[in-house]
Amino acid sequence: MFPLGVVLFPGAYLPLQVFEPRYRRLVADLPGHDNRFGVVLIRRGQEVGGGDERHDVGTIAEVVMQEEVGDGPYLLTAVGRERIRVTQWLADDPYPRAVVAEMPSSYHAVDLAAALASAANARKQVLGLAVEMGVDGRYLDIQLPGDPEQAAWTLCDASPIGAFDRQRLLEIDDPVLRLGMLTDALDAHANDLRRALEH
Repeated sequence: MFPLGVVLFPGAYLPLQVFEPRYRRLVADLPGHDNRFGVVLIRRGQEVGGGDERHDVGTIAEVVMQEEVGDGPYLLTAVGRERIRVTQWLADDPYPRAVVAEMPSSYHAVDLAAALASAANARKQVLGLAVEMGVDGRYLDIQLPGDPEQAAWTLCDASPIGAFDRQRLLEIDDPVLRLGMLTDALDAHANDLRRALEH
């Protein structure tokens, strides 16, 4: 397990520099575990040194690129796969470990299509307001995957929300409800931007 200060959504990419000895050991052990490890958000504490408090819902990450820079850090790129729930934390020896269970989701395709449209429109509104405030919008457009559930995760990942809001989204099993929460968060953010523009 790799506790971090970020939330990894399924399908999203995660670049990492691994320099702490215990996580270098974790990386060395990855080939025996299909190059996969768990990522969870730190609730309280720091990434380095241990002693942190962790959320129990996270994501399996699969390493797709790895490079060791001399005697320096490992440079990794991982991609999020399925969601997991930690059912038991084990001793942090030689690195954080846990017993986990996959978290399947279910949804109705028609409802998900409508929720996707609402969330995409809310994101568009926020980004339009951000451009009015001077943000460079050239790199803000996204292409949504054809798979509707993955499109929902892509919208979550590409939306300007904080880590704890992202964690709340990750924990919701139903992607329709997840997108509803995302839309509400984006609408609130858009209202904040409108007020800022007025002043």
